[in-house]
Amino acid sequence: MFTSSDLVYAIPAIFISLVLHEATHAFVAHALGDDTAQQAGRLTLNPLRHVDLYTTVILPIITILLFKFPVLIARPVPFDPLKVKFNEYGAAMVAVSGPITNLVLAVIAAILLHIFNFPIYALKFLFIFIEINVIFFIFNMIPIPPLDGSRLLYAFAPEGLQNTMMKIESFGYLTILAIFILVFNFIYGPIDYCYMHIMNFLVS
Repeated sequence: MFTSSDLVYAIPAIFISLVLHEATHAFVAHALGDDTAQQAGRLTLNPLRHVDLYTTVILPIITILLFKFPVLIARPVPFDPLKVKFNEYGAAMVAVSGPITNLVLAVIAAILLHIFNFPIYALKFLFIFIEINVIFFIFNMIPIPPLDGSRLLYAFAPEGLQNTMMKIESFGYLTILAIFILVFNFIYGPIDYCYMHIMNFLVS
């Protein structure tokens, strides 16, 4: 999907999209009564509070070059599911607020793409910005812990499945990333199917 020449556009697009994704988690959690993110200094749009050099900067560059597809891990926004309103449903709202933010950003960028006659470099940035946010939306909605989509599944899952998901989440992000890379060829088809349909709807 991406080439090395796209990195000049992809890197700022990733930063903007990621910061708004993570900040939305923090603001929604705070709105639902949890001050954990605020105490950790994450209730902010400051990108330095949300990025990690290796997993947020270096990792997406490597995966774009290897897979033509950015994979990255931001610094997770801490929140306490026991503090938010509406129990598991409140936790699900906090989780999906990030991917939904990415989808909204993609829609806004698509509208700008259609109604304004931007110079070619701006059009290129907007198109890549849309691609990045669509990818973030799809990837984060995969219902595998600790991805955001797992919280939505958790809210409606029976207790046995909830316990299994908690065990998987305890493995941590790097283990999940390793598993994702191993099974990438198997899940690429459904991801690409969703990606192509959303992109066709937004930019065709």
